[in-house]
Amino acid sequence: MEVSARSLICFFLGLLLFTRVLSDALNESAVERASFPPRGWNSYDSFCWTISERDFLQSADIISKRLLPHGYEYVVVDYLWYRRKVPGAYVDSYGFDVIDEWGRLIPDPARWPSSKGGNGFIEVAKKVHSLGLKFGIHIMRGISTQAVNANTPILDISTGGAYVENGRKWTAKDIGIKERACAWMTHGFMSVDTKTGAGRAFLKSLYTQYAEWGVDFVKNDCVFGDDLDVNEITFVSEVLKDLDRPILYSLSPGTSVTPAMAQKVIGLVNMYRITGDDWDSWGDVASHFDVTRDFATANMIGGQGLLGKSWPDLDMLPLGFLTDPGSNDGPHRKCGLNLNEQRTQMTLWSIAKSPLMFGGDVRNLDDTTYSLITNPTLLEINYFSSNNKEFPYITSSKSFKTRDEAPYSQTRKCLPDRTSQTHVMGLTNCANAKAIGWSIETLEQDLEQICWKKDLGNKHHEPFCLYKRDSLLTSDEEITSKQQYQGKLHLLANDGTDFCLHAAPKRKVTSKELKRGSFSPCKRDANQMWELNGNGTLTNSYSGLCATVNSAEEKVNDVGVRSWVATGRTGEVYVAFFNLNPGRTVMSVKISDLAKALPASNLNGSSCQYREVWSGKDFVVAKESISIAVESHGTALFVLNCSSA
Repeated sequence: MEVSARSLICFFLGLLLFTRVLSDALNESAVERASFPPRGWNSYDSFCWTISERDFLQSADIISKRLLPHGYEYVVVDYLWYRRKVPGAYVDSYGFDVIDEWGRLIPDPARWPSSKGGNGFIEVAKKVHSLGLKFGIHIMRGISTQAVNANTPILDISTGGAYVENGRKWTAKDIGIKERACAWMTHGFMSVDTKTGAGRAFLKSLYTQYAEWGVDFVKNDCVFGDDLDVNEITFVSEVLKDLDRPILYSLSPGTSVTPAMAQKVIGLVNMYRITGDDWDSWGDVASHFDVTRDFATANMIGGQGLLGKSWPDLDMLPLGFLTDPGSNDGPHRKCGLNLNEQRTQMTLWSIAKSPLMFGGDVRNLDDTTYSLITNPTLLEINYFSSNNKEFPYITSSKSFKTRDEAPYSQTRKCLPDRTSQTHVMGLTNCANAKAIGWSIETLEQDLEQICWKKDLGNKHHEPFCLYKRDSLLTSDEEITSKQQYQGKLHLLANDGTDFCLHAAPKRKVTSKELKRGSFSPCKRDANQMWELNGNGTLTNSYSGLCATVNSAEEKVNDVGVRSWVATGRTGEVYVAFFNLNPGRTVMSVKISDLAKALPASNLNGSSCQYREVWSGKDFVVAKESISIAVESHGTALFVLNCSSA
């Protein structure tokens, strides 16, 4: 593609201006946390859990030279940095983690040699800071199963010794809640009882240690979405607020997250995932459009967070050279998205003001990927644009080449729905009116069902019903806080079976996977325990969220067209077209409709000069509309500068 000299000059001038403004903005925002969407690199997409100190520091050095000038300031070690990389160890294995005498996880000394002698990540953090970067780590919910089974004492940081309350020395078995093990890593971690002084002391000792190591960023996993643990999030947020060291607080994953669910935690954190894991498939990219629209509509982009702002997080950018989810191997393959799909992902992430955490192997960073993640227009939009939202008033028609191929059109509708007839279970905040709709139905022979009768979409559909029975509770040794779960129910698809409904998925799911309640062998597991409330809500004991059943029409939104708009800080207007269709599509927008969506802009009665970012093409003045053919799964990004006629 031929690029004009003018476009090249504009590109480099824009890059210089962005770098200067970025430096000034970061200095001004030193006090407020996450003033802009956090930006950096995370090891998961390229190394899964197997990264070593050598690989990490080599990557950090490259990032400091190539990506830090573009705002990528965090380098984050993702999960299982404490797991020994030996035969038999994998993501949900048991018995391979390194813990200290207080049951706290510490780096595997074979992979992280500078951690020997009780140093933890101190030396790694020092080297990262010397490069001008900030250091982050991934942690799981609560406490490790290994620490609970070892029954380690709890550290009281105020005394430096074991935690004692009422003359009793407390241990890990006293605070670990076995029936609230992480649903997708059941052998690894469980919730901590934050209602006890010992449980709070344990969590406080963890985060105090992270601050002593020099950590600047914590990604807390298996505490949000279907795995919601509001008690842990709330207490950790309080601890981080009181620490002398500023630490950004991030939540993961975001399976089934809605704005109503996120309202519980946005003020406690700095970024929070709103989807399942994002990998390099078109289905994962396309699945982000609906939920991103919903959070923008709810005005939750850049809301009030922990000592600063909070940002809906669309997950890492799986671009460049990658590994596979759950793999024991490092980077070994190229990204599965084509260039159009990669541009779509980067454009959506930027205009939705998501944190930008690159996931590819920076040691093998190709020029195409590098130019994509450092595009100055996208980075400008990501940090400094406002009024970011989906824009529904677009028209489209198929770009056809032969007379036999008839065009189609879509007018003022972003996305057609393909449907299948099924009940779709979900979870939501129990205060949400959409959670109300459950009741008991009595059958013959003293059998009872719990049924959802609301919003079935078709009066001829049978209610969605589950058989109920008391949950499996036996001795106090088998379940923590037995009294807390008295009266809870197990829900079964059929009477006489031994398979119970669980709320959260038993494995990590990706963004494109439609999560629904499913069944597994009944056991003493809070994920399978439910309580029917007098107001018609059905609460899950694992997450504290309530079950809903969506309309019988299950939406599969992977085709159609979308558009987003935003305004720039100097009056420019950004318009992004996204073609989710399998074929080339002509997309159009009227300037008058843009003016209605962005009333504070100078679009009314204006003529606009505009440039398309990906082609680098400058267009003639537009007075009425903008139109362009967009490739399958591709995007077009316009920058409009308008003046009154």
